[in-house]
Amino acid sequence: MRIFSGLCTLLLASSAYARGKWGFEDAQVTVQARGAGVGGGATEKLIFGTPLKEAVSLGPTDTLKLQLTTTEDKSTKRPHQAFLTLQEQSSGLEESFAVNIKESGKGKLELTQKDLPIQHLTTSEPLRASLVIADFGYSTPLNSHTFDLTVMRDQNVPVQIPPAPLRYGKLDEIHHIFRADPKSPYFFISAVFTSMVFMTLTVLCGTWMTIGANLNHFMEAVNTAPIAYASFVGSILTLEFLFFLYYLGWTLFKTMPAVLAVGSITFLSGSRALSEVQSRRLAGKR
Repeated sequence: MRIFSGLCTLLLASSAYARGKWGFEDAQVTVQARGAGVGGGATEKLIFGTPLKEAVSLGPTDTLKLQLTTTEDKSTKRPHQAFLTLQEQSSGLEESFAVNIKESGKGKLELTQKDLPIQHLTTSEPLRASLVIADFGYSTPLNSHTFDLTVMRDQNVPVQIPPAPLRYGKLDEIHHIFRADPKSPYFFISAVFTSMVFMTLTVLCGTWMTIGANLNHFMEAVNTAPIAYASFVGSILTLEFLFFLYYLGWTLFKTMPAVLAVGSITFLSGSRALSEVQSRRLAGKR
């Protein structure tokens, strides 16, 4: 049993020892000014596991060029991903830039101040530059600090700080109106139609005075059906008053029930009043 256990431990240890590690070689970083030409920039060699002692400076018109060859267990190989990560040490804010790696494992990256986020342009401390290399296999990935980057911004050119992004949170209360309240017609239109009504009444009264209205049976009609006539005339006046209230600001849902109730009284009392008129006409009274 102890022999079997020892064999398992030995196999696990040997598999862990055989696991490869990602790294790089032949790496160098060059800062080239605009118009300097090929080989005109300052070049620093990068050694695996040993970051540069002096920070690399990147000016407003400079271009940072990174060249390297990725290795897996000291053999050149193309990884699944390779990044140069710039990190602000005080806040931990970082940004990663993908390194273009060929099948041979050789890769390069070019970087200018236009590629950096606004937070890295406005920082006053050097940025920590690290190489991140990894793959889907069992090899140990690499996250190695290689150098520090100092961004030398042109003080005469103001930095355009973008507006703050929209955050999810409590906002101001929204007072939304789905439909505006109905408005009364203009006073001129109301005055025109009111004048037309009064003109009609004037013409009716004038016609009665010219032709002659028969009021001889007025008292007889009132005495025969006093409730019917009073209810009919009162309901007509009440309907006009309800329409006037609707004009002043009553809603339709408030006006319609009252109109239906008063209208039913008008219908019943009007039928009774017409029956009384019919009875007098059948009796030969005109």
